[in-house]
This record gives sequence, structure tokens and C-alpha cells, in this order.
Amino acid sequence: MASQQLFRVALRRTITTVAAIKTPSTIKAVRYVGPSLVVSGGVFLYSFWPGGGHVSAAQKETTTIDTAQFMAAPITQLDTLEANQDDTKTKMELLILRIQTEFCRELEKEEVGQKFLVDRWQRHNPKEGGGITCVLQDGATFEKAGVNITVMSAPLSKQLQASMRARGKALPEDKQFTFFAAGISSVIHPRNPHVPTIHFNYRYFEMQDQDGNNKHWWFGGGTDLTPYYLVEDDVKLFHGTLKGACDRHNPTYYSRFKKWCDDYFFIKYRGERRGVGGIFFDDLEADKPEDVFGFVKDCAEAVIPSFLPLVKRHKFDVVSEDQRRWQLLRRGRYVEFNLVYDRGTKFGFATPNARIESILMSLPLHARWEYMHEPEPGTPEYKITEVLKNPKDWV
Repeated sequence: MASQQLFRVALRRTITTVAAIKTPSTIKAVRYVGPSLVVSGGVFLYSFWPGGGHVSAAQKETTTIDTAQFMAAPITQLDTLEANQDDTKTKMELLILRIQTEFCRELEKEEVGQKFLVDRWQRHNPKEGGGITCVLQDGATFEKAGVNITVMSAPLSKQLQASMRARGKALPEDKQFTFFAAGISSVIHPRNPHVPTIHFNYRYFEMQDQDGNNKHWWFGGGTDLTPYYLVEDDVKLFHGTLKGACDRHNPTYYSRFKKWCDDYFFIKYRGERRGVGGIFFDDLEADKPEDVFGFVKDCAEAVIPSFLPLVKRHKFDVVSEDQRRWQLLRRGRYVEFNLVYDRGTKFGFATPNARIESILMSLPLHARWEYMHEPEPGTPEYKITEVLKNPKDWV
């Protein structure tokens, strides 16, 4: 009877695009064993089919990892995560699973009945991992919101090996390499042009040769803001929150990573930045991975307090047709950067059997390009473009 009730709940949730079967509240955690993939309305559900054909959310085997807090089951098998809880790979996967859920739930609170569609996917070779893509489209507050995690382990292609060598990694030419990557990437495109677009990405990368030697690891990521209209108090709150996360670990981090962000998100042929910056870093290493993991964790946890107050302030602001048109023009610049310069997009395209839907999740539903468009001096549109050309210190 209980399994039939769970099946009915699952069907209702596929109709409303909530694609995670929740276990009973008395079960704090479960281990997903022998999953089958149920597909309904484009939504993927993990389920277990015991003899007799009834659907159960998962085999109820106790584990110390609380999977009920996630949008979907972890990508790595639970027994592997259980056996390696001190491993940085495990810590990173559990962190991004948690951050994904917390951010999605906070965004859903700003909508009217709209929920994230949850798509748990695997690579062509399931042993190489996969990801969980959460997308909310055509909401009242968010025109498109994507929060994606990827956990994969695969051979490192020759093209990516060359890219790593160009960044200073010592990779012998006569060796084959495999890599592990775990990261979260999100882009939120609001409906109201007075609410900024936000992007954040935090990732861990580890690789070694076929003999287990020549090991390398590093963290990368950042959070940046792209407003369509400049409200300095909003930008100061955003930068101040990120600075607080940086200052808890190193007093030089914020200024270093703020400049890195301004330089990275530069559209060279336009002579302007994509937005008002934030923080950005890559190839961040230390004596031990855990020395950097705490910093990355604090940065990821700073996303909600840096962005949600701006959503609440402006989501009901009055919007004119001209303001909407300007928003679409600026989104065109956003698309240009992501397709021409973004390192994560390039890495995705260079990865064999890449999943194009997740790579292009960052693109907006709507954008606009006009020939030789320039805002009139003295207008709010002109004001934001001047800041994009000449970055400011906000805190």
C-alpha cells in the first residue's frame, strides 16, 4: 500500500515537473540500489523495482549520507561515497549536491507555484558519471533559471592535455591521463530587467596518469553579477558578501579575485566587461586540498545572501518596453561571452560525448542584437555601460 502511494505521488510530481521521489520522513537516508530509469514527461526518476512490479523510491538501507536533502540521487554510488568520506572528491560532490538544492528551493520561494524540472542524466558510458540539471523556465520571476551539477571521471583527451600543459601542468607526453571533475554551475536570468542576472561556478579537478603518478588537483570558480540597470547599493551588497567569504580565509583573496573576475569577463572586441564582476579564480592549490575546500565552501554558501535580497527588492518593479528591449540587448552580450570566451563552455565542447543541453544551459530564452546600437549619453543605459568599460571598487 505504501509503495502504491509513493508511485501515485511520483506520477503527480512528473506532471508538475518535480522529479525527485521523497522517501518517508521517518527514513533519514537511503541507499539507492539497482536503479531503473523511469521517464515521464521528459523527467527522470530513480526507482527500484522489487519483485511484483510495485515502485519503491529506494531500497531502505541505512546510510550516514542523507540523500533526502538532494534534488536527486548522487551521481557516485553511495557505497563509494560512504567508504571515502574523507576524500576531497566525496566532499565536493556532497557540497555541490547540497548547494544545488538550497539554491533551487530559495529560488522557488520567489515564484508562484513554479518548480524546477530535475533531469538526472548519465554520460554515454555510465561509469564516467553524469550530472543533475535543474531548470525553471517561463516563471513569473525567473525567465530561465538553471542550476547544474556534473560529476565525471574519464580519459583526458589530447586536446585537454595540451590545454593543461599551456596552463603550466607537468604532463608527460608518453602517458595517458584520466581526470575527475565535480562542479556546480548556475545562471539565473530574471524576467524583470531591474533584477540582475547572476552566474556562479565552483569546481574541483583532479587527474593522474595510468600508473597513478603525475597527480594534479586544483579548485576553480567564482560568482559574478550582470545588472541591466545600475543600483549601486545592490552591487555593494553583492561584493560585500563575497568579500566577507574571502576575508575569512585570506585578506588578499578578494582584491586578487575581484581583479581576476574583471579581467576574465572582458569582451575584448566590445571593450567592455560582461557585468559588474565579483570574484573569479582558477588553478587554486595548497599543500592539501582541504586547505582550499573550506574557502570554496564559504564562497558557494555566499551565493544566496549575495543575490536573493536583490530579487526581493526588484522583482515587482515597473518595467517599460524600452527597459525590456535593453535587457534583451544586454543578454545578447552575455551570449557572446559564453560562446566565444568562457573556459567552462570550451571545456564542455572539448570533452568527448559532451552533453550539449547542459553546456548551453546558461543561455537565456530570449536575446536581441541590433546593428551599431549605442545608448544615449546621460541615460540609465549609458550609465551601466560606462561601468562595464571602467570597473569600479565597490567595497
